[in-house]
Amino acid sequence: MRYFSKTVEVGNITKAAEQLNVAQPALGLQIRQLENELGVPLLVRHSRGVTPTRSGQVLYERACDILRIVENTKNEIMGFAGSEKESLILGITPGITNVMGSKIFVDARDALPNVHLSIVEEMSYILIEALERDEIDLAIAYEVADRPALLRSPLLEEELVFVTAPRDGLDANGTIEMADVLEYELVLAGERDPVRQLVVAAAERMALPLKVSFEATSVSMMKSLVMKGNVASVMPRGSVGSEIDRGLLAGVRIVNPVVTRTLYLVRSSRRAPFQAEAEISDFLFSMVDSFADRMGVLAHKF
Repeated sequence: MRYFSKTVEVGNITKAAEQLNVAQPALGLQIRQLENELGVPLLVRHSRGVTPTRSGQVLYERACDILRIVENTKNEIMGFAGSEKESLILGITPGITNVMGSKIFVDARDALPNVHLSIVEEMSYILIEALERDEIDLAIAYEVADRPALLRSPLLEEELVFVTAPRDGLDANGTIEMADVLEYELVLAGERDPVRQLVVAAAERMALPLKVSFEATSVSMMKSLVMKGNVASVMPRGSVGSEIDRGLLAGVRIVNPVVTRTLYLVRSSRRAPFQAEAEISDFLFSMVDSFADRMGVLAHKF
């Protein structure tokens, strides 16, 4: 059922095999045996991958329920060990960790005494892929698309800022029109990055060209290029807050239109509740509240 569920979620047997770390022929054989046992086709195979049949969709929904029950039972039985701490692997974006820092671990120690917290810091789309591969338990990530394998809860909406090297005529407390932002040569992340996609969408809506001079693979590289003064960028305030506070960079709010992104709490639809579910939820919401407070007018909680 786990193999079948992953195949439905990914929509491709080859990609599902890679994520499950099994050979593609073996995965295909498992699914065919499942179809033979049940006496109905479960997948429609086509050039782009696979989609579930009506029977396959019903099985997928039941499989998610069953896998959650299995996980919950395992956690409950392991809980009888008493002294064992529950493990939580949490994925967070660099912008949030830059703002919150070690406070996350300090607060977790006090709020979650029976939970061992590990944090994975990555770009949002990488965190979602890790969540789908069951490499992390929860993710706090931006611009998460609706997917059958994921349960997402919106937390807040955050404004992006125009970032440049300090220069005359740029009021840090002022604003800049999006049309003026698009006049600059920009450095942005790769095409899969949600921030870049938001900037591209804004430019397309305004029917204005987007000048991407550099495509950087990391936030630190983007900041370094902007500091040299040849290019600007559109970034989250959390990613550049330290440099802005030290006067190494300048950040200005963007208007007409305001460019925002949505932060979600995301988990796998197959993931059973934690033993400390209520405490973990309270901790995460408190962390997001603290983050929103530090972002000031740039963050708007739901």
